Amino acid sequence: MKLLTASAVVIVVAALATWPVRSQSSSQGVWSQKARMLEPRGEVAAATAGGKIYVLGGSALGQDAQTLNEEYDPASDRWRVRAPMPRGLSHVGAVGMNGKIYVAGGFTRNVHMDAQNVAFEYDPATDTWKSLPAMKSPRGSVGLAALDGKLYAVGGRGVDTVTVATNEVYDPASGKWSELAPLPRARDHLGVTTVDGKIHAIGGRFNTTTDNTGMHDVYDPAANSWKSAAPLPTPRSSVAITLYKGLIVVAGGECNNGKTFVENEAYDPKTDRWQTLAPMMPTGRHGFRAATVGAYAFFPGGAGGCGGGAVSDTMLVFSLP
Repeated sequence: MKLLTASAVVIVVAALATWPVRSQSSSQGVWSQKARMLEPRGEVAAATAGGKIYVLGGSALGQDAQTLNEEYDPASDRWRVRAPMPRGLSHVGAVGMNGKIYVAGGFTRNVHMDAQNVAFEYDPATDTWKSLPAMKSPRGSVGLAALDGKLYAVGGRGVDTVTVATNEVYDPASGKWSELAPLPRARDHLGVTTVDGKIHAIGGRFNTTTDNTGMHDVYDPAANSWKSAAPLPTPRSSVAITLYKGLIVVAGGECNNGKTFVENEAYDPKTDRWQTLAPMMPTGRHGFRAATVGAYAFFPGGAGGCGGGAVSDTMLVFSLP
């Protein structure tokens, strides 16, 4: 398998910025900003490894699909450029597992065109990428999750921009992808994360941004089956999702009467209930991702408008008491 290395490493430090948040109560949390990304971009992927956050691909620099790989260190509030992805992708799935970053799927053309089945592994320790076996089903806007040493690629939009219910698993031990029980209903631009040995697939859309759903399906790998959980109170797609302090936090999304969502809601797996958290400030966004490191949830990039709009270089941060 081919290895790709970076020819140079650039370190950039941006200033810390914060703004006051008018939350309904302190128990609902606080939003702030950290150092800005090196390039504004939307439709990004993000994942964590070794206490750092990697923001990958997306639409930037006038291109529909970028190879950008920027590393953020929460401890120093600094960004640096790392080895680019082997190919430019937007709407790519990404997740950290065993100290490495995995990406799969994505689009190379706007809007939701040229779905890919590629998969890659990035090693932050050596700053190198390697190709993995391709998924059986090309798709972008795919949810990627890691559980028990395996990768799960859930839902997405495939060939000819058709939304799919496909659920595949990649086992690094065998180097193969296998098909699993599909989502109960096909959807893309959904949020996917893992907790307590299960995979949660939340929200998304059936077709356009007017077809948003609050569906919340939970996959049990042991039984290879799905069951329903309490639905997302505010149906939306293109959200950012992360497991934070035992809660599944779902922020932002599109489209709410022509505007991005500011809603920020959290699901408690122990009670099967949702709660309202402090809304995004100062505006909502979509096409961004979330990652948790320590006591904070980080939300890099995205766009403030529906279906595009000006992309952002901000790193939003959310915290609960």
